[in-house]
Amino acid sequence: MIAMTERAVHELRRIIKDQSLPELTALRVGVKGGGCSGFSYTLGFDDQVSETDQISEVDGVRVVCDPKSFLYLNGTQIDFEDTLMGRGFKFGNPNAAKTCGCGESFTV
Repeated sequence: MIAMTERAVHELRRIIKDQSLPELTALRVGVKGGGCSGFSYTLGFDDQVSETDQISEVDGVRVVCDPKSFLYLNGTQIDFEDTLMGRGFKFGNPNAAKTCGCGESFTV
């Protein structure tokens, strides 16, 4: 399962509303090869869900993940930070053996 903090859910709802996205829009989370440490996180909005996608819902916000990415992301918690040092989504991934300094990539 992929979890989200209350701050992440609040920010996602704000973005969906501000961009006038369809009501069934889901957050698609995934990984791709690359980045400082081997894998990079991907985030996007999607209104199409495959029957093989892993689907979770947190306070009315759907999170979908393809099966291959889910192998690396199961148990991950997504948070949102807005600090002087930066603004964005942060991943707490228990499957990551190492993360890069920016927190946008990891290795297993």
